[in-house]
Amino acid sequence: MNTANFSQSTLPPSALAGLKVLELGQLIAGPFAAKTLADFGAEVIKIEPPSSGDPLRKWRMLKDGTSVWWQVQSRNKRSLALDLRTPEGQDLVRHLASEADVLIENFRPGALEGWGLSPDDLMARNPRLIVLRISGYGQSGPYRNRPGFGVIGEAMGGLRHLTAEPGRVPVRVGVSIGDTLSALHGVIGILLALQHRHATGQGQVIDVALYEAVFNCMESLLPEYSAFGAVREPAGSALPGIAPTNAYRCQDGAYALVAGNGDSIFKRLMGLIERPDLANDLALADNAGRVARVVELDAAIGAWTAQRPVAEVLEALDQAGVPAGRIYTVADIAADPHYQARGMLQNLTLSDGSQMTVPGIVPKLSATPGQHRYNAPELGQDTDQILAEMGLTADQIESLKSRGIVGSRV
Repeated sequence: MNTANFSQSTLPPSALAGLKVLELGQLIAGPFAAKTLADFGAEVIKIEPPSSGDPLRKWRMLKDGTSVWWQVQSRNKRSLALDLRTPEGQDLVRHLASEADVLIENFRPGALEGWGLSPDDLMARNPRLIVLRISGYGQSGPYRNRPGFGVIGEAMGGLRHLTAEPGRVPVRVGVSIGDTLSALHGVIGILLALQHRHATGQGQVIDVALYEAVFNCMESLLPEYSAFGAVREPAGSALPGIAPTNAYRCQDGAYALVAGNGDSIFKRLMGLIERPDLANDLALADNAGRVARVVELDAAIGAWTAQRPVAEVLEALDQAGVPAGRIYTVADIAADPHYQARGMLQNLTLSDGSQMTVPGIVPKLSATPGQHRYNAPELGQDTDQILAEMGLTADQIESLKSRGIVGSRV
């Protein structure tokens, strides 16, 4: 469903309606955080360099010169093409920040200060301002000045070491998961800060480091090392310490992911694969016992799946109440009825009249659901309108354009 074509009067209320967000970031982490707020009704003004725009506009596969990724990352935003390196551009940012609720940036620490736009200065003019700062290593500490992209945060946070088959080169997760995790932590921080501001009237600075966002998701990694000196190692498709759960090859060469690690689930799984000896073995009644014999269990499950095509395997597991699934490609996602039923495949119409499918909005709210109100903007598409809303005259806007401080739609 393409809600971008709906009139505003037909849309349900938005959870963040009236929230004004100023996005100074680029590429992934900061813009993803702003996109999440925009999906739920925040007014997001995205500031981009007048000549080139956000580099994401040219990343990966392009359609008519613009990345299709752009339609996901920048939907529901307005684009103001403005040069942050100029005094006049900095003054415009100060004006916008004085009326904003949230400012988001993901430059290297010190960049805002170098432009005279430090959070202290901006919050002196607007004490209610909430500033989200996302960087590789955070705003303090000995590594603060190092450049840090998501892949570096994933490695330092402990994730990259685990994403491999034992004894093989650790591989990268196929998406920018470090950036996305940091963005989501940033959104959580903004919502917490909004609650605090509601009680006190005061804004604050949120400091999110990429590596810390990844590290926060590493479960028992550190306490296991602290308590036992155990360094968790790569385990391929298995999850060490939890059994049985793995990817099992089927007759047709596809893999079934099976999670039989609950005590009652395990018994049902063993009954399905006709291994009553294992189902009734008291030593396997809990996870600790199963972990000790995980190789035996994986072999038993693998022998059963190897005799059946993946569709038959998954149907039988579903009937038995055992969590299981297959590995999806994007073609599988696009054809899946559950994705469709949940509104996760949204069709939109581009400016040239062509159609494109993009991911739907998460999470699902019953009273104030997220909305695709309008497509991602062209570079500088909203410059004139935003500057006029700030009180600039047409002559003043043209003067800024002539000096390259701002830019309009290109």
